[in-house]
Amino acid sequence: MSSATKKKHVTEEVLNHYDLPQHNQLIVKVIAGRGNNLHEVVTPDGDNYLVSMPPKFRKWIWIKRGDYLIVDPIEEGNKVKAEITSILLKDQIKYIKDEGKWPPEFEDKNSTDEDINSDQLFRNTNHRDQDIDDSSSSSESDEEDNEEEADDEEEEEDKPSQDSD
Repeated sequence: MSSATKKKHVTEEVLNHYDLPQHNQLIVKVIAGRGNNLHEVVTPDGDNYLVSMPPKFRKWIWIKRGDYLIVDPIEEGNKVKAEITSILLKDQIKYIKDEGKWPPEFEDKNSTDEDINSDQLFRNTNHRDQDIDDSSSSSESDEEDNEEEADDEEEEEDKPSQDSD
């Protein structure tokens, strides 16, 4: 099979297949990419482990932090405990929710389909959420210290020098 044909079939599978998870499959959320086609995921129970991407997806599909996957558990795995069987897109997630198979732990409590939070509109999901310290307060105090030092130097220059002759 040529690479163009393979890409067409993989794309067709990812975009148009609306499969529900089977009895042994899990829906997981991607936490981070670990390299070598491994991704760290979290289960609805809160367990973290690695999953592998099968060769058919490797050149054609990219997974980012926050995406949802359907995985098949691997019995013999120590670190890598599952293999990706499906990458879930927005329409597929909606279908699974409509069928009542979506884990309640992954429900988004902040927004609905009709209401889009404007703060989340331009959020880059490829970066982890970080608490940003308010550095402006420390820089303001540094500026005040520098101004006080400059004032002290000016006062010393203004004082007449008392030289004894």
